[in-house]
Amino acid sequence: MKAKRFVTEELLTSIDVLNTLHGGVSEHQLKLKKFPDHREVWVKVPGVNENDLKAEIHDNILRVRYSFVIQSDRLQVEVPKVVYDKPIPSNVDVEAITASFEDDYLVVKLPFASMV
Repeated sequence: MKAKRFVTEELLTSIDVLNTLHGGVSEHQLKLKKFPDHREVWVKVPGVNENDLKAEIHDNILRVRYSFVIQSDRLQVEVPKVVYDKPIPSNVDVEAITASFEDDYLVVKLPFASMV
């Protein structure tokens, strides 16, 4: 006898989300710039409001991400999308890292620690 398989609403929503992700999301733009006293990470995601693009530091990892909501029937799913996720180099002063917006890019400035 064949076993019955049940497809849950969560599974259907996940399939819908993955379909949207693979067919409906614009590719982000990433620029890495080097200067004598610091590095910069420039990130731009077409169609994403700058208020939704976030730079976070957790466990010495710099992560740039945004989230979007997918509606499927009565269910809403918030989907995070990470566009940059790298360890912060040991020569960077983590306390002095800043983020701002310039020319539609999120610019994360990673200043080097002063060598005393």
